[in-house]
Amino acid sequence: MKKVITYLMVMVLMATLSLFAQENERKVDFKLNGVYTAWGQFQNDFRLGAVPYEDHYIVQMLRLNLAVNYGSDVKAVTRMDLGQGWWGVDNEPPTYRGASGLFDNKDTHYFLHVDHAYLWFNFHPINTAFSVGRFNWSVGNKLIIDNNYDGISADVKISDDNLKLGWAKISEGLQNTSDYDAGKALPYGNNDPLDANLFLASFKTKLSTTNLEIYGMYYNDAGYNDSTAFNIDGLNYNRPRFTPQVTSLGVFGVAGTSKIDKLTLAYEANYLMGKDKIDNKTHKGFLNTSNGSGVDPLKYDINNGDLTGYNIYLKMNYAVSDAVTFGLAGGMGSGDDDPTSGKGNINKLRTAGFFYLTEVWEDSIMPDEEGITPQGLGAPNVRAYRELENTTAIQANVLFKITPEWDFFTSFTYLKATQPIYAWTAAGPDLTKSADDIGMEIDFKTNYKIYDKLTLSFMGGYFMPGTGAQYLINGNDEHDDPAFELKTTITFAF
Repeated sequence: MKKVITYLMVMVLMATLSLFAQENERKVDFKLNGVYTAWGQFQNDFRLGAVPYEDHYIVQMLRLNLAVNYGSDVKAVTRMDLGQGWWGVDNEPPTYRGASGLFDNKDTHYFLHVDHAYLWFNFHPINTAFSVGRFNWSVGNKLIIDNNYDGISADVKISDDNLKLGWAKISEGLQNTSDYDAGKALPYGNNDPLDANLFLASFKTKLSTTNLEIYGMYYNDAGYNDSTAFNIDGLNYNRPRFTPQVTSLGVFGVAGTSKIDKLTLAYEANYLMGKDKIDNKTHKGFLNTSNGSGVDPLKYDINNGDLTGYNIYLKMNYAVSDAVTFGLAGGMGSGDDDPTSGKGNINKLRTAGFFYLTEVWEDSIMPDEEGITPQGLGAPNVRAYRELENTTAIQANVLFKITPEWDFFTSFTYLKATQPIYAWTAAGPDLTKSADDIGMEIDFKTNYKIYDKLTLSFMGGYFMPGTGAQYLINGNDEHDDPAFELKTTITFAF
């Protein structure tokens, strides 16, 4: 594998030197754009009444995208976040291990953070554009993967179609370059520092009014001899309880969009199959954030080593008129029918939470490299599902275009679990008590365009929990207070 990667690096270097050896002069110019956003959050009862929960705060971010162009075929690209943080909290020292821990507890702890930094160039002899460095990796509707990784990708132009091939390095274990295995787990995991690698392929084509993407990827974590895997142990946020460790994962999926007269469709289906080669005898594991005691007695799924899963998603919008659009959205994600034995469930590799379904239940932008604050019940301090994990959802919505500057959106969503959700205590899951009713949610969002590039938004959601949501979040059905959120944003895109 290392020989293949070394060969790819040499080929990329040779291609780069070939480009710069061309004698024709090229002009260097700069392109700058970006966005400033401030969010006002008003979150209540996200623990459904089990503990006092009133999180009212404001966060902000100024994001700049800078490209240094050398003609039309070569450019260096970076994306920077400036002054990103939580109002009233200074950029204090990190409270958690490792570089990614700087994003823990809602604040980024950075006056300046660089998300992307990569070289892009178009090598005409083979109709291929290369990207080398740190950039975004995602497919489809961002259900499976949506994250920034260091790596190499090649976009091969095949007539009007595009084939993307890529390799990314996911982790270097102990935040260093050593591959020495110390042979035991540290309190925070990842003491076996062999790399995790991702290989991805995506083919995009256009068929009449349809844009189609067929994708596949393979992920392998070589460093799990210390009984921890990068996913989930190396993340800086807590996943729901009874989550498997992922030592390898293969994914195949199809996603697309279609436009048929006044009807617009977005859709995706994927299947995942992997391994959890860490034979845990208990659920106990260390927390992924600095909150709490540092130990979660219910962290790991206990399984037979096999992981499988799937996601199905469909979104339909029908423009009744220029002023009114009706919509339907539905999805189903697989779940685990027994967190103490059998196969484990897997619905994703890693996402930043930008797949949107509802304001409260699913809107789960995380305090990691892409996000700035936990905005939904999938946040680390609540740990509900993210995306379509063990969720079957049906939504009806309508969008009103009141004026050219003002629109209003509202939706109703019914949510149930694909597989039963079990009650639990600190001793583990209670397999005698289960439920699949997650609940219902009503949402709204309105946008007003103050100027062409300046928008003021106001949105909110009201989530009415079922017994399944109560089991998932609190372990029992003793607390059923509705969770609700109001949010105001101001956005300047330039």
